[in-house]
Amino acid sequence: MSRVKKYISGVMLSGGIAAMAYMISLVLPAGILGGTLIALLLGMLLNPLVCRYEVLNPGISWTSKKVLRAGIIIAGITLSFPQVIKAGKYALILMLFTLVTAFGVGYVCKKVFKINWKLASLLSISTAICGGTAVATLGPTIRAKNRDIAYAISATFIFDIITVIAFPWIGRLLGLGDTGYGLWIGTAVNDTSSVVAAGYAFSDAAGLLATIVKLTRTLFIVPVVLVFSWIYAKKETDSQTAAKVNIRKIFPWFILGFLVVVGIRSTGFVPDNIVAGISFLSKFFMSMALAAIGLNTSLKEVAGVGIKPMIAGIIIDTSVVFVSLFAQAGILHFIK
Repeated sequence: MSRVKKYISGVMLSGGIAAMAYMISLVLPAGILGGTLIALLLGMLLNPLVCRYEVLNPGISWTSKKVLRAGIIIAGITLSFPQVIKAGKYALILMLFTLVTAFGVGYVCKKVFKINWKLASLLSISTAICGGTAVATLGPTIRAKNRDIAYAISATFIFDIITVIAFPWIGRLLGLGDTGYGLWIGTAVNDTSSVVAAGYAFSDAAGLLATIVKLTRTLFIVPVVLVFSWIYAKKETDSQTAAKVNIRKIFPWFILGFLVVVGIRSTGFVPDNIVAGISFLSKFFMSMALAAIGLNTSLKEVAGVGIKPMIAGIIIDTSVVFVSLFAQAGILHFIK
């Protein structure tokens, strides 16, 4: 019982912030600002006050790790393996272009702007996979600082605001069809809520395709996190120890839980209303975890990271936008 009391205050505070963030998100147009980001920002705003009370620290720390992983695991309920097939082999080819671009440009930006490899990786995976969710998943795996996680999510948010407003207009200006626009948005926009908002602002057909492509991108989080688990182990140990890295220790086991839940959804036996409920719970858990990360992160620390990583994030995002646009045009031309 004493162990529960140790955590309950911090957990409840994180949950309260997540609930407040959800209520705020309901009054914002087109889901432009998701509940997870609002929770992160609210947590950061409360950091100067909360840091005075050490009694909250155990629960906040527990929420940022355990609740986050629980949210990631049950997020698999929104995906099914057949969706990858429905999205089409051409969508998968398109995603390979954007994955290579995001991490390739991210590596160049790391060298040019002299950004630490963890922050550069977070900026790249945010663009390549699924925005804040990917950042929140990879961050603890490579032991990134809370300020770097918060910074990467903030950079994603700024770019997504632009995409939601401008991309439907740009798509019409370029004369894109529903398929071309859906493929473009599904691979070039970061956060799921922004993909949905930008996709359906163009048309229902484009919105549906963009959503499927975006969900398919989410599956790539599994191999990417595994790769970075190994990279982290290599970088954090000396050359003699690196060869003896224990894969069992670095393996992000919660990813297996994620895949199990995806497999359960793939059976088709889970009713839609249950899926919707679990999906909401997943997002709420994510909001709680990001609220906790925010509570442990001061705005001054994030601002102290500097402008160069933000510029790098914009360059990575913009590169993927152009590569995705030209790649989808080439693919659609090839299949005609």
